[in-house]
Amino acid sequence: MHRIIPIVAIVLCLWGCQKTKEPRTLQVQDESIDITEELFIDSIWTGHPVGFAMLTKPPHQFVAYYDKHQQMIVAQRKLGDDQWLYQPLPETIGWDSHNAIRMELDEQGYLHLSGNMHVDTLNYYRTTQPYDISTFEQVHQMVGEDEDRVTYPEFFHNPQGQLVFTYRDGSSGKGNQIYNVYDADSKTWKRLLDTQLVDGQGEMNAYLHGPTLGPDGYYHLIWVWRDTPDAATNHDLSYAKSKDLITWYQSDGSPQPLPITFQNAEVIDPVPAKGGIINGNIRIGFDQQHHPVVTYHKYDAAGNTQIYNARLEQDGWQSYQATHWDFRWDFGGNGSITAEVGVSPVRVNAVGQLTQKFYSASLGKSQYVLNNTSLAQQEELALFPVFPATLDSLQTNFPDMRTHFLYDEESTMKDSWYVLRWETLTRNRDQPRTGALPGPVPLVLYQITKN
Repeated sequence: MHRIIPIVAIVLCLWGCQKTKEPRTLQVQDESIDITEELFIDSIWTGHPVGFAMLTKPPHQFVAYYDKHQQMIVAQRKLGDDQWLYQPLPETIGWDSHNAIRMELDEQGYLHLSGNMHVDTLNYYRTTQPYDISTFEQVHQMVGEDEDRVTYPEFFHNPQGQLVFTYRDGSSGKGNQIYNVYDADSKTWKRLLDTQLVDGQGEMNAYLHGPTLGPDGYYHLIWVWRDTPDAATNHDLSYAKSKDLITWYQSDGSPQPLPITFQNAEVIDPVPAKGGIINGNIRIGFDQQHHPVVTYHKYDAAGNTQIYNARLEQDGWQSYQATHWDFRWDFGGNGSITAEVGVSPVRVNAVGQLTQKFYSASLGKSQYVLNNTSLAQQEELALFPVFPATLDSLQTNFPDMRTHFLYDEESTMKDSWYVLRWETLTRNRDQPRTGALPGPVPLVLYQITKN
């Protein structure tokens, strides 16, 4: 599945991480890219960050966001036009950074959207005409069961091109993962599976990354289990794969019973609770031989945070330490938190090297060639800019503001791509703020082109 990447350009060190050196980024000059289009979309709410959505299917482009009145809006244009069409939806956001928006087109061009939910009743909208946001209608049920405690909606397509919708049913520490599949002809949803894919059995829940379609033709799914709403209780990095999203296997090809539970799941690394692993910071990539490589972080023997890469090899999963940092990101508690460490999947570059990007709040961004055998950092590479560095500069003169960017990472491999930019205050663990707030700021779309 294609993944849209939200980037928080500046990150606060909320838990006193040790600053070992000045942040730096080895980066090529901005002259290698140009801004070839700049379009104002709307003025937006700045009280807290939340995920927006962007979808480009030539000649159509769609953006979904919360405006200055905190109302959900979908904007649409044809590529090349500088005028947007707008469609408000009856959704107003509060203070919860979980309430992201997700949207996707089905195989007939109808737009589907879901969002503004954190353990809430399903919010789902669908157009009645292809590629036409003015025909959005609210659909109050998909299947009708387990739709009153919904979080983390995601759309993607199965191997047959059908639209699939997945979400967590339940709450943090007590939830299940549900998948629905859409019949575009009858315009109806049904369960993709006869049971939940992943079942926390009332004791925990799984925070999933994927499924990600790999070069081997399999969809790869990774996740961590979490016992309570406390972020420190993530544990046990786990794995499953499937070719059709219905029949699932473990890495050795043996059948994976459904639903997947803590007792029957394959564990990549049995990181304990309070061991330094967190949901949202796990990724999967593939090496030159198409072996899956799972990236995550945990505490080392000295108690410092380190990034690790676990690769599926002949004898099973082998985990390799990728960093040698001397600080600890000691996260925990409830609500949305700001990440002090960022992980990226391994990638094979144009000349066949295995590469990986790294980020920490104290050291900044970097990119390295990895040794093919040990996966150790071997040679630092320049970072190709996704957007000019000038866009990182804050335009709002207000304390604790941060810049945000949204783009399709796969499109940056092409000659041009689109980037959304906006600014908000930092996360506040989903709680209302007191005192003065910054005013509305622009939501701007940029087209970036390689020279």
